[in-house]
Amino acid sequence: MKIAITGAGGLVGNEFVRYLSPHHDVLAFAHRDLDVTESETVSRIILDERPALIINCAVVGVDACERDPELAWSVNVSGAENLARAARAVEADLVQFSSNYVFDGQADRNSFLTIADTPAPVSIYGQTKLAAERAVASAAYRSFIVRTSWIFGAGKESFFSTVPRSLRAAKKIRAITDVWASATYVRDLVQRVMEIACRGHCATYHVVNSGLCSYHEFAVKVAQVLEIPDSKLTELIEPIKLCDLGLPAKRPRYTPLSCTVSEEIGLSPLRDWREAAAEYVRALGLSI
Repeated sequence: MKIAITGAGGLVGNEFVRYLSPHHDVLAFAHRDLDVTESETVSRIILDERPALIINCAVVGVDACERDPELAWSVNVSGAENLARAARAVEADLVQFSSNYVFDGQADRNSFLTIADTPAPVSIYGQTKLAAERAVASAAYRSFIVRTSWIFGAGKESFFSTVPRSLRAAKKIRAITDVWASATYVRDLVQRVMEIACRGHCATYHVVNSGLCSYHEFAVKVAQVLEIPDSKLTELIEPIKLCDLGLPAKRPRYTPLSCTVSEEIGLSPLRDWREAAAEYVRALGLSI
């Protein structure tokens, strides 16, 4: 199958390229190769190449959206809509990534969010991801909306990539204790998205590893995998509150996700985030 991947230079896009290239004709477009905001260019390339599947990984991140709202709406929404229209023109399926940030984080603390829950984003990033969902669903030939959360894996600088290397080097880190969500190993995410696409049931999916965690709990799990003694955890991992960081974008406090649609089409929940995190750390070659 010919598959076009936009945002191929990022964590998720790069993993799709790695996973799919051995068995498919993969067109990998980093931003320098294809700017999704340029509608005529998008249309021309998709019409020329005629992929059967388009996977949109192009995105402006959470805090960057607050700093430059115009760019955020252009890439996250208009870019997605451009791809959706091009996909329709060649009758290609489209995978559009969305986020737990479409929710306000005020859910019942004993529940997990499903597609039955009403989105209410509290940041520009969340607003653009929700708008993109709606634009793609309206414009695409066939679309799969994939909401995911706290993606971790090698290849992107983030809290999740910093933690293992910092702890192995005995460098102190700060970890938020009062924000909870689902964590998602990029390799599990990519494999599950392709399972969904191959089944062909167009819908909105929540694709995350099972379980609930905070940033602090993720850091503690990594430390355990690295076999760091409990006596050193308090020295290396400083518990902090979200407000201590002064981040540009507001974060929803409680957004663990659960996918009811996956169950309907016969897909079991992804493995627990702790198991996935342990594999991630081992893959980095840092564990003892």
